[in-house]
This record gives sequence, C-alpha cells and structure tokens, in this order.
Amino acid sequence: MNMKLKSTNPAKNYEVIGEVDISTEAEIKFKVKKAHLAKKKWKETSIKNRIDFFRNLLSVYKKRSKEVAELQTKEMGKPISRSLEDTLFDIENVKYKLKIAEDCLSPKVMDENESQKNVLYYEPHGVAAVIVPWNYPSSNFFISCTQLLLAGNVIVFKHSEECPLTGKLLEEIMMEAGFPEGVFSEVYGGGKVGDILTNQDIDTIHFTGSSKVGQLLYKKAAEKFIPAVLEMGGSSPGIIFKDADLDKACAHASGERFENSGQVCCALKRLIVHESVYDEVVSKMKKNIASFRVGDPMDKNTSMGPLVAKRQLDLLVKQVEDAKSKGAKVITDRSLDKNLQGAFHQPVLVTNVSLDMKIMTEETFGPVLPIVTFRNEKEAIKLANKTIYGLSAYVYGKDLKKMKKAASQIDAGQISINGTSYFSDNSPFGGYKMSGIGRNDGKLGFYEATQKKVVSEPVQ
Repeated sequence: MNMKLKSTNPAKNYEVIGEVDISTEAEIKFKVKKAHLAKKKWKETSIKNRIDFFRNLLSVYKKRSKEVAELQTKEMGKPISRSLEDTLFDIENVKYKLKIAEDCLSPKVMDENESQKNVLYYEPHGVAAVIVPWNYPSSNFFISCTQLLLAGNVIVFKHSEECPLTGKLLEEIMMEAGFPEGVFSEVYGGGKVGDILTNQDIDTIHFTGSSKVGQLLYKKAAEKFIPAVLEMGGSSPGIIFKDADLDKACAHASGERFENSGQVCCALKRLIVHESVYDEVVSKMKKNIASFRVGDPMDKNTSMGPLVAKRQLDLLVKQVEDAKSKGAKVITDRSLDKNLQGAFHQPVLVTNVSLDMKIMTEETFGPVLPIVTFRNEKEAIKLANKTIYGLSAYVYGKDLKKMKKAASQIDAGQISINGTSYFSDNSPFGGYKMSGIGRNDGKLGFYEATQKKVVSEPVQ
C-alpha cells in the first residue's frame, strides 16, 4: 500500500484538503521505462503534430483554468485574483511558444558552397526529469515542460509536495489533452521521490528550486554526464539612486518585494538606497505596505495571503529574530488579524541592518525587506554583488547611461531599469552564480531543450 501525501491549506490553520499516493520506487522506475519506450516515436512526431497536441491542451486548460486557480490558492495561499492571472499568463505563454516553435526547431543551413552544405539540426535529449516548486504551481509546470515536449523530449515530472493536488489536476489535464502514453507522466512526493527519480536512467534534468538541491542535482548530472538546466534561489538587490523618481521607484520596489507574499525567486529582496534619500524612501515604503490587505486568499479583495506552509513561516521568523537580536529595527503598520489562522506574516521593512544578518546573507522567502544605505555608485555595486546569488536586480535613477553602466556591473541574469519588465516573449530567464545554470523561456529555452547535430551533405 502506498503512503499518502496530505495537502493542507496554509490559510485555514493547515486543514487537510486532500491527499495523493506517494510514488514508490517501483512506480518511478516503471514510469521512466515507459518514457524510454515512448521517446523514439515522440522524437519522430513532426513539430506540427506536437503543436496540435498542445492546441488540444490549451483547449482543455481553458475549460479547467478556474479549477486550477482555486486549487492552487487553497494549497499554497496565493490570492485568488493572482491565481486567475497566472492561468491567463499560462495560456498566453504557451500560445507564443507554439508560434515560434517551428522556426526555432527547424534545421538551419550554417554554411554552403558549390559542393556541400552544413545543416544544423535540433534533436531532443530524450527522457527529462523535471522538478518544480510550489510558488507558481501552474506556471512553473508550463514554463518547465512546454519547450521540452515541443522539442521532442519526453518527461517524468514531479511537482512540489506542497501542492500535490494541483500537480494531480495538471496530470489529468495532460491526459485529457491526449498526449501519447509515456510522453508525459508524473510522480508524487517530497525530496526522496525527487532523489529516486533523478537516480534513474534519464537523459537530462530540468529543476527549479533551492540552490542547495540544485547543487546536488548538478553533481548527479555530472556523474551521469548529462545536461542540466537549474533555476535556483535569489537574493535580488534593488538600488535606488539619489536622482530616482522616488514615488515610482518605491511603488515598483514594493510590488517586486511583496508580490506572492514575497515568495518569488527573482523578487527584490535587498533594497540599497542612497543615503541622501534614505529617510524619504523608508517613509514611502512604509506607506506602500500599509495598503496591502492581508487576509483570506479566496477573497478577491485580498492582496496578500499566507506563506505556503508552517515550515516556511518558521524559517522567516527565525531570520527576522536574528536581525532583531543584532540590532535591526522591524517596521510594520499593523498586527495580524487574530481571526487569521495559518502561515500568515505581515509585510515588514527592516532598518538598521548589518551585513552579517541572515536577511542579508540568506534568501528570504517571505514579505520582509531589509533596507541599507550607500554613499556612491561603487559602494552600491559592491553591496548588490555581495551575495552568493545572481538571479535578478533592479536599478532606479534618471540618468539612463548611469543605470546601464550599473546594470553591466551587477552579476545577475536579468536586470530591470526603472520598473521595466525583463519578462517578455523572446527573453530567456536564468541566473549567475548560485542562482543557476542554463536558461528557460524564450528562444534560448528551445535551444537548452535540444541536442545540436550538424549534418554535412553534398549539394545535388
């Protein structure tokens, strides 16, 4: 008999809302075996036909998107308004990938003369082990799986143990869309299941999650001598220069830090402010966080729900207590509503910050923002890069030339200047340093999902 994985609601005092069977080692091995049996036929399926399967998937997903949104809100606490936005994003994101897939994956003539031409072909790796986290349950699924499948890979997928019911629903949607047996399958459980899956005979690993686990998987990939795409943690800096439009900068920084209760890998997690505008920035940020409505995530008027689980709340509390014990001042405008039972944490600013505090040295996955000062550009860049991570960064100021220079000096995979979005149809996503290896999304995402083969052929 399989052991059960229970799903709990972090907004309702962790009440159990459902359960799934934890996959056994035998079941995992069987699904990997089925994937290997399916990979040759899926590779030989034309890109046009693969796209047709995804059109079926979009049709099914549109019909069940409200169901997906409500379930992920119950499982991980994302406000329902945001969950509904996520499902709309999923649809548009997949649509664009279908639009560019054929062009990205078609053979390219690299060189040609009178007697021969060299043609570059993009071929699938084979069986992909794909593991994703809970913070964007539906979007992480589509971002991680769509390009791999369109490129001809087959997938054995594991979602986070924090949202197994959403994972189960996504698997049902894939099956309803009619994907051939073995092309996509799912396993269920925590880290042990992920460990068993990645120990199998697989051809590539695609992982989104913590840097600690990503490092372990990178070592496994090295031992197997297979490619890996790893999108991991972040402690993204935001630099506000003295000439910045402070109202706009603070509004954008507030959104980037506290969206999804601060549970975003690329969120702005350290605010670095020129000393001449520090007091004004703190005042404006305090006013901004006062506008957030913390409450029941199923209420359409809620802007901030709970953290995903008690363990996540406990870790965040420890990080804040560490800062307080070292002299930090914690600023918030409220106490939590006593009727809220679960993993709730009010949005807070932290001032009088020293660089040895955990909120500066570790990734904080919650609604906590430390604010420090700088005197000149050199010091700002040094503070921004003083981290093991390098996922994203944000710079604010009126002098565009200066902002672009700052962006060039920050070690991060994507940089936003004055609130612009680095998310777009063709742009890849990934990090430097301990924030990852490889890239997802955009045209580069298709290239990461493939082997490259050059065939030299005579000109007829």
